[in-house]
Amino acid sequence: MSQTLEKSLFQRKQTGFLLTPDTALAEMLQKLWSSEVLEFTVFDQGGKAIEHLFNEPPDLLVVDNRLSDISGREIANLVKSENVYRQLPVVVCVDPIDVEEPWNWNVIEVDDFLVRPFNPSEVRDRINLTLCRAMRALDANPLSKLPGNTSIIQRIQRLIDNGEEFALAYCDLDYFKSYNDKYGFARGDEILMMSARLIVNTIRSYQGVQSFVGHVGGDDFVFILPPDKVEGACKRIIAAFDDIVPHFYDPEDRQRGNITSVDREGNTKVFPLMAISLAVVVNTDGRIQHYGEVSSIAMDLKKKAKEDPKSSYVIDQRKA
Repeated sequence: MSQTLEKSLFQRKQTGFLLTPDTALAEMLQKLWSSEVLEFTVFDQGGKAIEHLFNEPPDLLVVDNRLSDISGREIANLVKSENVYRQLPVVVCVDPIDVEEPWNWNVIEVDDFLVRPFNPSEVRDRINLTLCRAMRALDANPLSKLPGNTSIIQRIQRLIDNGEEFALAYCDLDYFKSYNDKYGFARGDEILMMSARLIVNTIRSYQGVQSFVGHVGGDDFVFILPPDKVEGACKRIIAAFDDIVPHFYDPEDRQRGNITSVDREGNTKVFPLMAISLAVVVNTDGRIQHYGEVSSIAMDLKKKAKEDPKSSYVIDQRKA
């Protein structure tokens, strides 16, 4: 059942703490993954593990409710009560009698549970999914809930490795900082949420094709579409953004068509209403071999797109 890291669901080796007096459970878990994919450190008592847990936190905690010194529920709640470690995924192993009565999941903070007798295939799949959910949750942008940098990089590299043709558009909001400085972060977040919804809804309308939307951070977004769809999407996003964004300004600023705010050096300046710049990298004929090339090309294109003070897009047309 073991596999190499390259063929696993993970980009790096995962570490787990297993707290159990059950040697059969420990042996099963240690055989389900190769040590380069997921390696468990086993503790036969909960108290022994707690100090190590907070000094060297693992990627996963599996707790057996058969521990003699402290219950699995108590350990799970102890971990989840610590803000720094709250995102650590916890799986509890229980006996059938433990789940005869419905558990109060608001009181028992675990991410999944396994019931004896254990089915090795199910155990492997549920633990894999628990780790993947935790990675997605940590990577997701806290405001838009869109996939973040790690997911973006993985998606692009996977498309490259699979030899698939795609177009990747970087979307950047122009003059967002000046808006944020004048109107405050709360209204700035409204702009970001509007932009996220606008991009997502536009890309979702292209049904039957492989697509993706991510939030790099701040006012930077990305989306992926087939090369023949991307220009139409850029035009639609620009038209919708330019139609909606003026309504986020106060009436006097909207009527005037600009605002007075401060630049990055702290100087007072007049800024236009926000615009959106899109830089599109097209990968056809396998000309791009690594994510880093996509990023480098996009940075050059963004500079060109931003030369236009109005919303605009630039598509890289270079061939291999």
